[in-house]
Formats: sequence, C-alpha cells, structure tokens
Amino acid sequence: MGFLQRMKEKLTGKKDEEQLEQLEETNEADAIEDNAEIEESQAEETTKVIESVEKPVKEIVEEPEVIKEPVVEEALEELPTIVEEESETKEESEQKRHWFSPAAITEKFKHGLEKTRNSFSSKVNDLVARYRTVDEEFFEELEELLLQADVGFETVMQLIDELEMEVKRKNIKSTDGIQAVISEKLVEIYEQGEADITDLNMQPDGELTVILFVGVNGVGKTTTIGKLAHRFEQQGKKVMLAAGDTFRAGAIDQLQVWGDRVGVEVIKQSEGSDPAAVMYDAINAAKNRGADILICDTAGRLQNKVNLMNELQKVHRVIEREVPGAPHEVLLALDATTGQNALVQAKTFKEATKVTGIVLTKLDGTAKGGIVLAIRNQLHIPVKFVGLGEKMDDLQPFDAERYVYGLFADSLDKQIDELDE
Repeated sequence: MGFLQRMKEKLTGKKDEEQLEQLEETNEADAIEDNAEIEESQAEETTKVIESVEKPVKEIVEEPEVIKEPVVEEALEELPTIVEEESETKEESEQKRHWFSPAAITEKFKHGLEKTRNSFSSKVNDLVARYRTVDEEFFEELEELLLQADVGFETVMQLIDELEMEVKRKNIKSTDGIQAVISEKLVEIYEQGEADITDLNMQPDGELTVILFVGVNGVGKTTTIGKLAHRFEQQGKKVMLAAGDTFRAGAIDQLQVWGDRVGVEVIKQSEGSDPAAVMYDAINAAKNRGADILICDTAGRLQNKVNLMNELQKVHRVIEREVPGAPHEVLLALDATTGQNALVQAKTFKEATKVTGIVLTKLDGTAKGGIVLAIRNQLHIPVKFVGLGEKMDDLQPFDAERYVYGLFADSLDKQIDELDE
C-alpha cells in the first residue's frame, strides 16, 4: 500500500474505526452480561429485604404502628441505579472514542505542525512552482530548505541521495506530486526499517511499569508527566507519580498540582531530600496500592555533567533493585523550539543514562519541526511522544506518517482527493 493510500486511511480512520467498533461491541456485550448479573443479584437482594421486613410485620400484627412500606422504600433507595451508571459509561466511552479516534489524532498533527508547514511547505510549493522539471538545481534548493527547517545535515544528505535515486528509478521528470515522494522517503528515513519503535515498553497486567523522566528545567517536563498520567488514566490504568525533582524550588508543588488535576497520587518528600529515597518510597507505595504505572520525575538542573550522571545512576540503581528490569522506559523531554540546542541536550543525557525515547514538547510552537528527523537520525533514539498544543489530549504518541503529513498537508490533501477520482 502506497504512502498516500495509508494516509487516506488514517485521515478517514475507516480501518481503525472498524477495529474500534468491534472492540466496543465486545465491551458492550460484556457490560450487558455484567448488568444482567447485577440486576439478577439486586432482584434477589430486593426480595430478601422485602421478606425480611414483611416477616416481622406478619408476626406482630397487634402492633399497628409498624408500617412496612417506608422501610421497603428506604431499602430500595440504597440500591445502585443501573440506568444512571450505564448513561455515564456511554458518555465516557464516546469521549474516549473521540479522543483516540484516528481522524482526530491526524487532525492534531496537522494543526500542531501548522507553523512548520506554513514556513517549510509553502517554500517547497514555491520551489515546485518555479521548477517544472526535477533537476540538479531543484535538489540543491530543496537541500537548503530542509536545512533551514532543522532537519540536520546528515539527514538532508541522505534524503537528497535517496530522492535522486528514486527519481531515476521511476523516471520522474515533472515536479508534480514530488511532495508525496519526499514524504514517503522522510518516513522511511525516520523508521530506518524498524517496526513499532514508538511503542512504550509496558509490562503485562499485574506488574508495575516504571517510567523515568529526565530533561532540563523549562522544557515542559512536569506538564508532560501530568498529561501522560491523564492519558494512562483514560486507558483505565492506575497511575502514581514520584516527585524526584527535590532540588528545584516549587517542583514538588507543581507535580502535586498536576496530580490533583488528573486525580492520581503523588509520592513526595520535603525539598532537598535524596531523590533516590523518593523513588524507593514511591515504588513501595505503588506496589502496596496495586498501581499499574509509576511515572518518576527527576532533577533537571545539576551543577555539571558529573553530578547529573551520578544522580541519575543512583536513581537507576534504586529503581532496578526494587523492580528488576526497571526503569522500563527512560523518556527525555526536549523543547522543540530550541532547535539544535535540543540535540546538544539529548547527547548529554544519552551519556548520563540510557535514554529509550524522546518526548518532544511545544512542537506546535516552532517553525523548525524538522528537528524530529535530526534527533532520530543522529542519535538513533525514537521520538515516542510529541506535544501538539496546550490541551490535556494534545500529547500524542509520535507517528512518522502523520508527522510528515502535517508538514505537507496542504499539497498532500489534493493528491489524496485525486485517489477517489
């Protein structure tokens, strides 16, 4: 299946919607069965209540003051109202359905990458308009545009080489539709032949998943932790947070605010406490409370790289000792608006700890969204989540095809529409 056809499915969400509907039908059938059991059980309870009230009334007929009706009514009022619960469940289901719908997610990428698209894609469109044929000069100007978008020198060189080969292989002469060819090559370069690189390493049900967050102050790390906790909560997971940034003034309180907002427990100690001790307490609390996921915050401003490495290594040791194999994910939060500085930060943290994935925040606030490709190609670390706005559900799992679509949406939409004609 070609790139445009795959994007059409993600825009319409037909394939994924069918799977979602099948899942919901199964869940609905289970819910009906459960409710039938509840109704049957409650009917038995109601009968028992009525019998228990009527029996003494029959035995003590001579006492006229004993009135059975109010007692029965009071007992009936205590029973849960299934209709109300069903209504609430349906509303929540519809909200989650929209929140996770493929079309809505694709639209978020399109909206979140608007600044980059307005800057980069418009220039590519101008380039295509000026060059009616694909030649060496066309590729030279395209190379310059990609570098301006912070795609990175190595990635740009690789892309240009592969585009030139593809143009020769398919004998492409005209620039018409060249955006789709560029888009497909960008996706291939990002994925590097690896499947499911953006999936989180989640543990089986009944086992604790520990996610460690690292990153400098000011990149939106705490906010991202809160949004990720909300996402897991929406999926029915029991989540807890660990306030491991004990050095920055207000960091613990900030995480607590997010915990209260999302409705999850935050394990914390006083400011200046040992972060490793916080992790120890948090893991034990998570185990005792039967939590599914523990998300751990860490300090983002240490005096030098040596301190950073020592502190993170100590936290690592404590987590691994308490939960063998943990942390299951080490996510580095980076601010997309800082461009190439984000690469420098990523290299520093990669040396200090085993970073398994990047969370790129504020992608909606930059015109240089090409940094995603530079990080992936130079550091070989996948971007697992991106921040596409300020709303709670604007933190989305990274999808290379949706990302590239967001870069070229205006021109790709026309080509996708042509598939129906």
